[in-house]
Amino acid sequence: MDIHENTKQRKIINNKYLVLDKINNGCFGNIYKGINKLTHKYVAIKTEPINSEFTFLKNETKIYNLLKGSIGIPSVKWFGKDNECYYMVLDLLGLSLQEIIQNKGKLPLILVLKIGIIILDILNTLHNKGFIHRDIKPHNFLLNKDMNQIFLVDLGFCKKYIINNEHRPMKNTYNMVGSKNYASINSHKCIELSRRDDLESLGYILLFLYNGFLEWNHINNEEQILTIKENIIYKTKETNYPDVLLEFIKHVRFIKYNEQPNYYFIMEMFTEKIHKLKNEK
Repeated sequence: MDIHENTKQRKIINNKYLVLDKINNGCFGNIYKGINKLTHKYVAIKTEPINSEFTFLKNETKIYNLLKGSIGIPSVKWFGKDNECYYMVLDLLGLSLQEIIQNKGKLPLILVLKIGIIILDILNTLHNKGFIHRDIKPHNFLLNKDMNQIFLVDLGFCKKYIINNEHRPMKNTYNMVGSKNYASINSHKCIELSRRDDLESLGYILLFLYNGFLEWNHINNEEQILTIKENIIYKTKETNYPDVLLEFIKHVRFIKYNEQPNYYFIMEMFTEKIHKLKNEK
């Protein structure tokens, strides 16, 4: 339900935040732009109906608070509810990587690799806190207003992979988790996700940023998408895929289910390629 429906006056929550325009539709709620009436600073307000079949927002707030102060994670300013909705108030950020590609078409490889290094650092932090994201896609990486920092959002599908100091056992799941365009092969095959799968999804993001599209973007058949993804690491020079990105995807696919990825090895691989590209100019 739209919280502005049938109301002439703007809604105020926590006696502080004035709810303004809707800026995004979520799977289980909506996101609005808001303003703090005391400081006059803009915020993002994520909502979830009280009577929703799924209750992700309270758990998402807990995860944000556990990650508070971590690199690339926005801060929760308030969580609460009224008779209609649960509310989570966050820092208001800028464009997503998805929107940037919609505006620019594609990005140069050097910039793609720099973005990759930043996201690897964020994922390293998230994983070290014991969580995997499970829905890594361009929509969930937002820049700040100055366009000089990247933040990871939408933690509703996050899951702890360490239970009682042990890694969750690998098992089959009932369905794919995440977006079909960016989901790992393991997700398509309904295998329990781990840290390696967040990284594989990052690989598809980087291909998307470089090309401006993924060759399976407009395919609805999941089996076809899976086949293309499985074969992508064997693509040759006639494709528009840089070797460094294909090597990255190939590398993460060989990571074992409960193995800790070597984030710094990958960062170094990207850094070396950036230096080579700069020297070629």
